[in-house]
Amino acid sequence: MFTHLTVGANDIEASRKFYDAALGALGIPEGTLDTHGRYWWRTPRGAFAITRPLNGEPACHANGGTIGFHARDAAAVKAFHEAGLAAGGTAIEDPPGPRTGPFGTLELAYLRDPSGNKICAMHRAG
Repeated sequence: MFTHLTVGANDIEASRKFYDAALGALGIPEGTLDTHGRYWWRTPRGAFAITRPLNGEPACHANGGTIGFHARDAAAVKAFHEAGLAAGGTAIEDPPGPRTGPFGTLELAYLRDPSGNKICAMHRAG
């Protein structure tokens, strides 16, 4: 359904380091810099980018928004969380692990990136 997602970043290099680590733990190759100063992480299923806001205003996160990244297994969810913390992210919500709800059991880990964007790694068990 989605072709790409882009979030604002106030410190492009701090955010690049964070996403290279956290997404790298999910098996996603390092981001590449384009001619406009944006970093892109691409997979056959879509793309994710960070950019300084084009209007020149500071980047800010969406209150209530979350960007979820697919994880191949529960170990990748935990690795995402650990790599993101080590690269400047902030732990939020419950610790990484299973959550059972109306969609079954999901392995989840939530972080805030260096600009405050809320992201998640998710593996759907079974």
